[in-house]
Amino acid sequence: MTTRSFILWLHGLGDSGPANEPIKALFTSPQFKITKWSFPSAPSSPVTCNYGHVMPSWFDILEIPVTAHSPKDESSVLKAVQNVHAMIDKEVAAGTNPNNVFVCGFSQGGALTLASILLYPKTLGGGAIFSGWVPLNSSFIERMTPEAKKTPILWSHGMADETVLFEAGQAGPPFLEQAGMSCEFKAYPGLAHSISNEELRYLESWIKHRLQSSS
Repeated sequence: MTTRSFILWLHGLGDSGPANEPIKALFTSPQFKITKWSFPSAPSSPVTCNYGHVMPSWFDILEIPVTAHSPKDESSVLKAVQNVHAMIDKEVAAGTNPNNVFVCGFSQGGALTLASILLYPKTLGGGAIFSGWVPLNSSFIERMTPEAKKTPILWSHGMADETVLFEAGQAGPPFLEQAGMSCEFKAYPGLAHSISNEELRYLESWIKHRLQSSS
């Protein structure tokens, strides 16, 4: 029996939701027949690391490349998190079990995925971060609910990434461990700042194994 699930995809800086919609065509398993997908577009705002140019951006990024020690604009991240939480709440109110809600994102969208999952009060089906980073300081761990800590995380990062350095991705699992969360980290040799079909195929099986039947 297929069960209703929701996959929210958060794009990277300067991108748009519709440009990422072809991703769902790769999810061919029958489990995804009645999955609802959402590809929202970020609002346009000035971005510090791009000399204040206005572009689609979930929150402000202070420097590029992003390293493991880049400064964080947390108030801007938290505003974006509220918007993501509203999207999840709407879907849960419409009858989707939170255990079948998956948030995925690339680059800036991956960083926002992480922050949104950490601060969501309930356990979700999972969060998948591609070429992302940790956009919050560890003081936020204290604000997490015990339920949030049960949401599984998949973190994929290209080892040849020169935009969000591989070290920024590698800082993710120790941060999550400190929060008491489980994280599967996958390194992709030779992959630059992009998403590969190999990563997406793995994401499909990762989500498939976590879908809960509605019995």
